[in-house]
Amino acid sequence: MQPTPSPLTPTSSRVRAAAGLGRRSARRRSGHYLVEGPQCVRELLVWEPERAQDVFLTAEFLAGAPEFGDLLAGTPVHAHLVADEVVRTVADAQTPAGIVAVARWQPPPLVEALGRVGEKGFGVVLSEVRDPGNLGTVIRAADAAGAACVVVTDSSVDVTNPKVVRSTAGSLHHLPVATGVPFAELLAAARAAEHPQRLLAADGYADTLLPAAELAGPHLWVMGNEARGLDPVERDACDLRVAVPLYGRAESLNLGTAAAVCLYASAMDPGRR
Repeated sequence: MQPTPSPLTPTSSRVRAAAGLGRRSARRRSGHYLVEGPQCVRELLVWEPERAQDVFLTAEFLAGAPEFGDLLAGTPVHAHLVADEVVRTVADAQTPAGIVAVARWQPPPLVEALGRVGEKGFGVVLSEVRDPGNLGTVIRAADAAGAACVVVTDSSVDVTNPKVVRSTAGSLHHLPVATGVPFAELLAAARAAEHPQRLLAADGYADTLLPAAELAGPHLWVMGNEARGLDPVERDACDLRVAVPLYGRAESLNLGTAAAVCLYASAMDPGRR
């Protein structure tokens, strides 16, 4: 729907309910989450408009980005043209960019997400990843590298955390992201897939270096905790441990960088072309 001037105020029940989605308990109870900023909201409206419920935006924002009027006109979403203070009330970010949406959270079943990997695809698993920015960055890298799916275990940060959503820069709406998955369930599903998927543990102490790793068949990169790496039990359950070589003096790579390197190695493997 086209944005129309709205009488909503920071104390309106609709606004208070949206603002509450900064809390995990409210997101779980309602099944909704916040999507903030022009890039993230645009990707929501273009790729998954059926998820969008409400969009709050200011007249100043719409004047500078009139294409959002056309985007919203083609969806059933409730578009509210509101005062700056309403957007600030709803948004989790310290400096909101004039637009924020409320969307329904509908993650795919694990089997459906893994089914996207097919005969030659690849994906990434995030286990015990606790930093929202890191998790969002890896989802974005997976999207950019052409990964088939992302799987987030039940020991990781909530994917609908507003900082995670912002960090994906819209990629959350581009590829299937299965969430809350126990590692044992993931392992069984990967083995039982139509095209069984190997699990490759990213491990800085592994003997196999990334340039020597076999990446042609269907596989899932498994990335662990930012500080401790993968749980030893999960690491040992993987089919292969792979290290990203460090050619300079850096002691290590951060999670987002290591994941991006591994994912692009899979994307560029000659056996995938």
